[in-house]
Amino acid sequence: MKIVERGNDLAARLQEDPKLRGGLELLRYRVLGAEIDKGLLFKTLVYIILINVAFIYIKPILYMVTTMVKDARNILDPSVIWVPKTIYLGHLQEAAHMLNYGKSLLISIGLASSVAVLQVFSCAIAGYAFARLDFPFKKLWGALLLFTFIMPPQVTILPSIMLFKEFGWLNTFLPMVVPALFGHGLKGALFVIIYRSFYSTLPKELDEAARMDGAGPFRMFFRVMFPIARSATVVVVLFSFVWNWNDFYFPSLFMFTAENVPLSITLARMAGEMAQAAGAGEITVYAEAIKMAASFLIIMPLLVVYLFAQRWFIEGVERTGLVE
Repeated sequence: MKIVERGNDLAARLQEDPKLRGGLELLRYRVLGAEIDKGLLFKTLVYIILINVAFIYIKPILYMVTTMVKDARNILDPSVIWVPKTIYLGHLQEAAHMLNYGKSLLISIGLASSVAVLQVFSCAIAGYAFARLDFPFKKLWGALLLFTFIMPPQVTILPSIMLFKEFGWLNTFLPMVVPALFGHGLKGALFVIIYRSFYSTLPKELDEAARMDGAGPFRMFFRVMFPIARSATVVVVLFSFVWNWNDFYFPSLFMFTAENVPLSITLARMAGEMAQAAGAGEITVYAEAIKMAASFLIIMPLLVVYLFAQRWFIEGVERTGLVE
C-alpha cells in the first residue's frame, strides 16, 4: 500500500510541478534520445561492444610485440607479463637471419603484387562484361561464377597439382600467377563480383554517350569504365595483395621443395626447424620471442601498406557496396 501511495504522490507532483516534469523529460531525452540510436544508453552499449571486439584483435598483437623485445632476464622473470623492464632488439635480428628476410621479402612482394595487378586487369574486364554486355548464356556463366566462389579450393587442388606437374610448373610461381591472368587465382570470383556490382550502379548514359562517339566495347572499357572504377580497384588490389601475402596453402602445395619461397613458407620452415631442435634437446628460452619477432617482421609490411592506403580503402569499400 505504501508503494502505491508513493507512486500516486509522485504522479501528482509531476502534474503540479512543470519544472520537475521538464527535468525528467530532459533526462529521458539525453539517456534514450529522440531516436533509439541517438541516446546515451545506445552509444554506451555500442562503445562497450566495439572496445571488447577491438581488444580481441589487438591483444595478440600486443602480446607479440611485448614478447619479442624481452631479454632472458625478462623472459625468466614471472612478474614480467606485458611490460618488459628493458628493451632487447636482438630477437628481430635473429628472426631476420633465420627467415632470410631480405630475399624472402622481395619474393613475397613480387608474388603478391604481380597476382594483384593481373587479377585487377582480368577481373575488371569480366565484371564489366557481366554488368554491361549481353552475351550467350550470361546467366549460366554468372551461376558458374558464384559456384566457383562458393566451392572450397581443396576440392580442385589435386587435379590442379596433377595439371601443373604435367606443365612442369611445380616449385615455381606460375601456378599462382598464371591463373590470376584469367581471373581465377585466390578469391578471383569475389573480385569479379565486386567489379560487377560497381559497374551495375553506373548510369547507362555513359555507354550511350560512348557509342555515339564511335567507341566499341574495348575502347569504352579502357577509356571510360575502368578509369572511373578507382574505388573498386583499390579494394581489389588491397584484398588480393593481403590475401596472397598471407597465403600459405597454395605455396606450400605448389612450391614444397623450392629454394626461393615467400615469407609464409619460410616462417613455417623456421618453426619446423625450431621444433626439431627442441625435440633433439636444444631447449632455449628465446624460442617464443624469436617466433614472435618473425611474425612481426611478416606483418610489418602489411601494416605499412594499410597505414598509407587506409583512406582510399575505406572509401572503396563504401562505394563498392561491401558494407551492405
